[in-house]
Amino acid sequence: MKGVFNLKLGVFLLAFILGLALSLPSFFSSISGPKITLGLDLQGGLNMLLGVKTDEAIKTKYKSLASSLGFYTQEQKILIDSLKASSDSVTFELLDMDEKRKVDEFLGKNGHFRIDFDQGRYRVTLMESEIASIKNFAVEQAIGTIRNRLDQFGLAEPSVTKQGQDYILVELPGIKSAQEEQRAKELIAKSAHLQMMAVDEARNDRVASMTPEEAERLGSVILPYAQNEQAKILLKAIPILDGSMLTDARVAYDQNNQPVINFSLDSQGAKIFGDFSGKNIGNRMAIVLDNKVYSAPVIRERIGGGSGQISGGFTVDQASDIAIALRSGALPAPIEMLEKRSVGPSLGSDSIMASMIALASGFALVVLFMMFYYGMAGVIANIALVANLLLIIAVMALFGATLTLPGMAGIVLTVGMAVDANVIINERIRECLREGKGVIKAISEGYANASRAIFDSNLTTLITSVLLYAYGTGPIKGFAVTISIGIVASVITAIIGTHGVYEWLGPKIAKSQKTAFWFGFKQGK
Repeated sequence: MKGVFNLKLGVFLLAFILGLALSLPSFFSSISGPKITLGLDLQGGLNMLLGVKTDEAIKTKYKSLASSLGFYTQEQKILIDSLKASSDSVTFELLDMDEKRKVDEFLGKNGHFRIDFDQGRYRVTLMESEIASIKNFAVEQAIGTIRNRLDQFGLAEPSVTKQGQDYILVELPGIKSAQEEQRAKELIAKSAHLQMMAVDEARNDRVASMTPEEAERLGSVILPYAQNEQAKILLKAIPILDGSMLTDARVAYDQNNQPVINFSLDSQGAKIFGDFSGKNIGNRMAIVLDNKVYSAPVIRERIGGGSGQISGGFTVDQASDIAIALRSGALPAPIEMLEKRSVGPSLGSDSIMASMIALASGFALVVLFMMFYYGMAGVIANIALVANLLLIIAVMALFGATLTLPGMAGIVLTVGMAVDANVIINERIRECLREGKGVIKAISEGYANASRAIFDSNLTTLITSVLLYAYGTGPIKGFAVTISIGIVASVITAIIGTHGVYEWLGPKIAKSQKTAFWFGFKQGK
């Protein structure tokens, strides 16, 4: 051990400087740089419990199957009739029995179905296991879709978690105004189910007097226009294609400088789009979003390239939100608002104040105890503790982590754990001094003996924290994050850092022989 600058001391100084530099923007808003994001319980926001109507996902599956079957049979020139999709089955009639093998193969490749066939009449239903799987997937996909939309919306660290079988808990920190709240709710709830549907030209002139039940019997559906819901149009119920084939959606402006949405389709969607438009020149095709018709232009020529446009008198914000919803994917099933709770920023301020008082009080008591009981060794431990706190804040700010009330509790607990490591080290050094060993040897053996126990305890705590993060919900995750970062920071500061300081100061301490000043223990007594 030499009283010169060493690698451990260099690591400690670098960690301290980086921690200080990267944590300052979180303390002072005027300083630019990465900042810690405060969670819902600290800065206020919106808390919503959503229910997923999973039965609608089953209906969508049947509609999607019918649409794919219609395209497949048309492409393969297989004659079928009366193709209909209902809430519990797909039915159709096969006119050419020689094509039964092809139809069965197609159905076998597109899901787990029970196929009932009687004298050319097909009835296709989903297996019970497949229904359960679709419902569960609908909830999981809804969680991913909502989270993706909120990320693109620009909200900092929204929390979207599953509750029970078909409930979703959404926490949106930073939502303060009624306008922000309304826009966020609309974005979350928007199904964004895009469909291209053929207009039932033969019967559309009777749409004003037709009932929805009559339209269903004819294999059609009555939908309103988005701009004027009193105006109706009759569309063929089986869509030409849907938003699952969408690859992109962006806001653009038309020749009148009005916001519109340009969308692109994948290769399969582009082929279906092109084939249908080529065979239906002179007819209309409706662009339907969430069961509202935004436009129904007449097809003048084959539309290739797999792209289209949605116009509907949007504002810029509306067009932007619809484009976000389309890009992030349609919700597989509609959702409903079961509970909404606004958390005011005053509650967040109270929480922050209470947490800061607890943190400051705990920190002050620990600092005073270490100084009075361990002397200069306590001062060194306190410097390592400050570095530890700065590192936690810096790392959380750097990775955009959210600080919640449980996270603040984790920081308070980390203070105790970091000091505990230095207490163990200082007690091991004292034991060596009591045995009459020299200061330098006592420091070396003290760290060697203490480090094993510290590493073992920190490792088990870190494993527990990782499991809490992996399987816990929002508040538990916040606690686990701060504990995990605190443990790693504690190893750098309390074990590596202070050891480097003692290696640097060791010869000076040995020469002074003032062990009472340095370690709070007078050797020889």
